[in-house]
Amino acid sequence: MLEQIETIAALREARRQLKGSVGLVPTMGALHEGHHSLVAAARAENDAVIATIFVNPTQFAPGEDYASYPRNLQHDLEALEAAGVDIVFTPTPGVIYPPGFQTYIELEIVATGLEGSHRPEHFRGVATVVAKLFNLTQPSRAYFGQKDAQQVVVIRRMARDLDFPLEIVVCPTRREADGLAMSSRNVYLEAEQRAAASVIFRALQETAAA
Repeated sequence: MLEQIETIAALREARRQLKGSVGLVPTMGALHEGHHSLVAAARAENDAVIATIFVNPTQFAPGEDYASYPRNLQHDLEALEAAGVDIVFTPTPGVIYPPGFQTYIELEIVATGLEGSHRPEHFRGVATVVAKLFNLTQPSRAYFGQKDAQQVVVIRRMARDLDFPLEIVVCPTRREADGLAMSSRNVYLEAEQRAAASVIFRALQETAAA
């Protein structure tokens, strides 16, 4: 039975009860088949699975979609229970960043360019929250999607540099029938935008073939 936990003290106590290897699947919720594939991989390769649902405010810049980011907690909890997840950690921002919080992780070369060039504080927020989740859950393996390629590079570098004793597992991108990578933010697209978006994958395929 899925155990939903909202506090750090309760998470640490529940983690102590788990035996054997533990797989961690960090998410921001609004789960889709891409997330489900991460959970399935974690379930297949570990004795227990912890998922997290936390829309992390520190990886959003002012004016971005933090307030409107898709959220559907009840649906997500039902999906995680059906997938055999043991624990889901659903903290509030105040739990992760209590009053007076002032310690952040910043990476250099790997966090610059690409997404980092136009979202300069994004990976600072990602690295900080992921490091906290690694510390809190002490996983054997942590699962991320290949779709977020620069994020994967950042997290691998951070885990290596800070000596986290775990394996970073990168799972293949899951796609819609027309090739569009699955993403929680796809719900933002209007019909015309959604149809046009599929050209991205086709263009990448043709570029690779050339």
